[in-house]
Amino acid sequence: MQIVIADILNPDDIAAIHEALGKVRFVDGRETAGFAARAVKDNRQADARDRRLDAIRDMVAARIMASELFRMAARPKALSQLLFSRTETGMQYGVHVDDALMRGMRTDVAFTLFLDPPESYDGGELVIENAAGDDAVKLSAGSMFVYPATTLHRVAPVTRGQRHVVAGWARSYVRDAAQREMLFDLDTARRTIFARDGKSAEFDLISKSVANLIRMWADD
Repeated sequence: MQIVIADILNPDDIAAIHEALGKVRFVDGRETAGFAARAVKDNRQADARDRRLDAIRDMVAARIMASELFRMAARPKALSQLLFSRTETGMQYGVHVDDALMRGMRTDVAFTLFLDPPESYDGGELVIENAAGDDAVKLSAGSMFVYPATTLHRVAPVTRGQRHVVAGWARSYVRDAAQREMLFDLDTARRTIFARDGKSAEFDLISKSVANLIRMWADD
């Protein structure tokens, strides 16, 4: 399942991130790429060893985990260390699949949190490849795109300006993407019923099914 979640960050959050990123060193993005991805990765990343990133990394992680929509879509057990990425004019990230394990954590769900107004740079779309064609994503600052980490994807060349994003991954309690989508649909339906009718027999039955499916599928 692919989903857009708006307003993960507010304007003050975004300003604080850009201020912090202006003070840290950026390194070659290939330092964090797998052996095959290094051949197609051309971007810069804030040096993860710089302790000045700790506060904004913690803040962004807290904002992501506070999103009810993200929790419904990803069923996150843990987040990876977040990466602050900058793609400058002429840079891109070619087709790749994310590593299945990062620092010993299985990566089930990937997300890209955009930090710049889309009109401030040209190109730089996150492109998800699938059998029905490519999905190109470029969101407003503070919005996040969530998608299965199993996909082939790329970042289109930036032809003007700079693209800043936060990239990260989640280990899900429910590793199967189809099962996560089914739980998301059922959870959305029961919440809609509750908002319309309050607590009802139909709400209780769907709640029972959601809870028991999580018991059946959760990898805790």
